[in-house]
Amino acid sequence: MIGQFQKEMSVPNVEQDPLIVVDGRQSEAAAALQRGVCRTLRAYGHSVITELPLSNGRRADVVGLSAAGDIMIVEIKSCLTDYRTDGKWHEYLDYCDRLYFAVSADFPSEVIPEHAGLILADRYGAELVREPKEDRLNAARRKAMMLCFARAAALRLQHQLDPGCGLRS
Repeated sequence: MIGQFQKEMSVPNVEQDPLIVVDGRQSEAAAALQRGVCRTLRAYGHSVITELPLSNGRRADVVGLSAAGDIMIVEIKSCLTDYRTDGKWHEYLDYCDRLYFAVSADFPSEVIPEHAGLILADRYGAELVREPKEDRLNAARRKAMMLCFARAAALRLQHQLDPGCGLRS
């Protein structure tokens, strides 16, 4: 048992470290949208975590977890150029029940795919404009995502409570 604990306490892989929240590439506009989305999801009763590393090497902008265990991913798009140059959103579909795009009110929302959800946001809140097509996760993937979510949230909380606890920041 102690050997297993020591293995788990080894230095984390930086690329998969759920504690690393910001990669330095997020614009102020994207951060504002993310803040508004998170506020609104919390108001709807969802637990929320940002910049969650997924097992495929991608990092989801916002992941919401409902009390019923539904998992949603929100992809933040700060401008049309951001949307057009970043086609990785397809790679999030295998990790959520529903995928949303969050954009500002002046974004040309007609470019967002019809099967994806649409959220209009600013730094103070967000409005759900369109529900996405739901594609339920299988039990194994749901369990893996719940564990990923829970571990990341617990590690981030521990780091906030005790910044000197040995976790990377």
